[in-house]
Amino acid sequence: MNALTDRRSGLRRSGLLATGLVLLALVFGCAPQYAPTPLPQAPPSTTLQRIPPAAQDCDDATTSYDPADRAPTVEEFASSPRLQQIRERGRLIAGVSGDTYLLGARNPATGAIEGFDIDMVKAIAKAIFGDETKYQLRVITAADRIPVLQERDVDIVVRAMTMTCDRWEEVAFSGVYYNAGQKVLAKQASGITSVPELADRTVCAPNGTSSIDNLLRRVPDARLVPADNHTGCLRLFQSGVVDAITGDDTVLAGLAAQDPYASVLPGEAFSAEPYGIAVNSEDVEFATFINARLDQMRGNGEWQASYDRWLAPTLGKATPPTAEYGR
Repeated sequence: MNALTDRRSGLRRSGLLATGLVLLALVFGCAPQYAPTPLPQAPPSTTLQRIPPAAQDCDDATTSYDPADRAPTVEEFASSPRLQQIRERGRLIAGVSGDTYLLGARNPATGAIEGFDIDMVKAIAKAIFGDETKYQLRVITAADRIPVLQERDVDIVVRAMTMTCDRWEEVAFSGVYYNAGQKVLAKQASGITSVPELADRTVCAPNGTSSIDNLLRRVPDARLVPADNHTGCLRLFQSGVVDAITGDDTVLAGLAAQDPYASVLPGEAFSAEPYGIAVNSEDVEFATFINARLDQMRGNGEWQASYDRWLAPTLGKATPPTAEYGR
């Protein structure tokens, strides 16, 4: 009886130990789970990166390639080498933001990156594969957008990227998929009520963005403090290092939603920021394919449904932007 009792006691101890290990694994994150895409670190950059002057022969940066009413199917665009390579790989690789709430940010409940920009990625994947889940996201900073395309680390960049003449010199764009505008976010108790009041104030903007130059043209005496991304700007803002953040209204709306003491300054945007989906400059046929898909989304309600879900609650009503072709 003693031997049997000892054996049962040992089994109970083993069972309790196993249960304890499982509980520890769950508590400390050792249990199997999704592998999160690493978010970029957000310390302030040491050097302010300015956008080079625009190309002088560019009449309209929003003009893209005319799909001529062609259907956004792979068969219709069989001459696109990039499109065929993507199909052979089995997934679309997109450079996106991982920390821009409403556009591209991780949902803490599901671990998935979601938002208006991500819906654009899904739409293109669906046009290529007939399956909107066949995509891979790569989280990049604003300054990474052009290099990752030139080095072909990604197929497309959908990261609130403003179409400008100088960027057309380095990459190619789809037609406009959203018309944003630059504004300023400030603390509600800061006393800042208008853009001119930013003179001699510290303002954060991500490096590699047109926001820096747009603000300095309007307020030359503003003291720009760069960061790698808008999350970095928000940290500097909340810690009191900077007085304000400047950027597109879409981005600032997401930041304001995360900080009850901040608000976007009233008034009209002081710049036009037309967003385009960027591709490598050699992938003209692929950009044309994307334009055909965007035209389809404007007509069938897909664009409107995505906007109404992500941006309308903060930015109000909007309709799909009109595409400009002729490049």
